Amino acid sequence: MSRVLIDHILELPTSERVAIVQEIWESMVEHQEHVEITAAQRDELERRWVDFQQTPDDGESWSDVKKSLRDE
Repeated sequence: MSRVLIDHILELPTSERVAIVQEIWESMVEHQEHVEITAAQRDELERRWVDFQQTPDDGESWSDVKKSLRDE
């Protein structure tokens, strides 16, 4: 990716950058077979999943997280 393109993206308002990140993330979810994670990342995800199962009320829904990011 061109440095010029990245510099241009970084000049966008936060809400537009968040929208771009969300589009990128969702495209990765659609093609999960191409996403590789390290053992450390897998361990962290597992730790967070276990923590969530023990205290589910301490978390936030994904829709609430997205809304809070858009409202910044």
